Amino acid sequence: MFGLANPDRFLRFTHPLMPVVWTLAVVLLAAGTWLAFTAPEDFRQGDTVRIMFVHVPAASVGLGIYLALGVSSFFALVFRHPLADAAARAAALPGAAFTALALVTGSLWGKPMWGAWWVWGDARLMSELVLLLFYIGYMALRASIDDETRAARAAAVLGLVGLVNLPIIKFSVDWWNTLHQPASLLRADGPSVTADILAPLLTSMAAWAVFFLAVWLTAIRTEIIRRRVLSIRARRAQEA
Repeated sequence: MFGLANPDRFLRFTHPLMPVVWTLAVVLLAAGTWLAFTAPEDFRQGDTVRIMFVHVPAASVGLGIYLALGVSSFFALVFRHPLADAAARAAALPGAAFTALALVTGSLWGKPMWGAWWVWGDARLMSELVLLLFYIGYMALRASIDDETRAARAAAVLGLVGLVNLPIIKFSVDWWNTLHQPASLLRADGPSVTADILAPLLTSMAAWAVFFLAVWLTAIRTEIIRRRVLSIRARRAQEA
C-alpha cells in the first residue's frame, strides 16, 4: 500500500487494471439486473422486493465508501500519505450518490410497505440521512476553502468525525425500536432470505461494489492529473 503512495507508481499499477475492472463491473451489473428481473415475487412484498436489489447494495456500498473516505482521511491527516487525500476526495461524490440512491429507493419501498415515504423517528433512516449530510459537508468544506492544504486538513477532520456514525447506522435496528427491518444477511444463524432472492441480491451487491471501485480508481487517477496540471500552471505563472 505504501509503495503505491507514489503517484507515478500508482498510475502505472492501475493503468492495465482499469479496462479489467470496468469490464467486470459492466458484466456484474448486467448479471445482477437480469437476476433481479427474473427473480420470483416475494410472497409478502410482491414485485416491490425488486427495489431491494438496488436499495441494499446502494446502502451497503455507501457505508463502505465512507469507511474508505475515513481511513484515507486518517492517513492524509496523520501520516501525510501522498495519495490518501486524493483517495478521500475521490470517494466523496460517489459516496453521496450511493447514499442518496439508498434513501430514495428506501422511500419507494417504504410507501407500499409502511404506508409512508419517510418516518422521522426511525433511527436507521435518520442515521443514513446524517451520513449523506457528512458527505455533502465534506465536499462543501473542501470547496469553501481556497487553500487546498487547509481544505484537505479540515475535510480530513470532518471525515474522521463522520466515522462515528457508521456503527450507529449498522446497529441502529438492534439498539432502538425502529420500523426498519433487522439484518437479513449478516446474522449468526445465517441469512434469513431464500436462495432465489439471495443470489440476485449478492450478485447486485458485488456488482455495485466493483462499479464503485472502477469509479474510485478512475477518479483518483483524474485527481492526480488535475493536481499535476495545477502545479505546472502555478510554476509557469511564477516563471512569468
